[in-house]
Amino acid sequence: MKKSVIVLAGSDKSLWPSMDIFDEASHIIGVDRGAYEGVRHGLSVDVAVGDFDSLSSEELSYVKEHVEKVTQYPAEKDETDTEIGISVASELSEDAKIILIGGTGGRIDHFLANLWLPLQDRFKSVTTRLVIKDNQNTISYFLPGDYTLEKEPDKKYLAYVCLTPMTHLSLYDAKYRLDDVDVMQPTSYASNEFVGKTTRFSFSSGIMCVIQSKDK
Repeated sequence: MKKSVIVLAGSDKSLWPSMDIFDEASHIIGVDRGAYEGVRHGLSVDVAVGDFDSLSSEELSYVKEHVEKVTQYPAEKDETDTEIGISVASELSEDAKIILIGGTGGRIDHFLANLWLPLQDRFKSVTTRLVIKDNQNTISYFLPGDYTLEKEPDKKYLAYVCLTPMTHLSLYDAKYRLDDVDVMQPTSYASNEFVGKTTRFSFSSGIMCVIQSKDK
């Protein structure tokens, strides 16, 4: 059973995670140049959205030839192309994981806009379904609760990033632990590590993203 919707934003293929990830997708949404890169590399892109200002007229024609549904937006608008892609993904499935690929490389302002997506009211319903992936990192989001996280075999590092103030944060069995800490401002507890195949953490309020990563 296919359990994910992939939102493919514009980035070089060298930054993508393993191509196997596309085999588990029920839909692939191409965002701006991501639509072109997707079809150029043989992916079945179902929907293409964006202003497509990063494409030449020939490249845009190529997208329109290979994608059944293409929706072009004006360049000046109140949301980013990636935000549009996430909205479309949320409409395609109420429970599938939404995986954003191509959302980390390149411009830092674009990456920060993507990292903070779950802080927008309209995306709160997809917070725990959203994952951002590239060839070095997996970013997952969590709302208050108690969690056990599985280690990805190829990743070494673990970061707990408090996107908001948080209360009663505990890291129970990572290499570096916290015991019932209140975090008063956004904070990244970086360069932590698993000590086994899983790790457990909990918190009572706020929004957390957890990053599993590796060096190049």
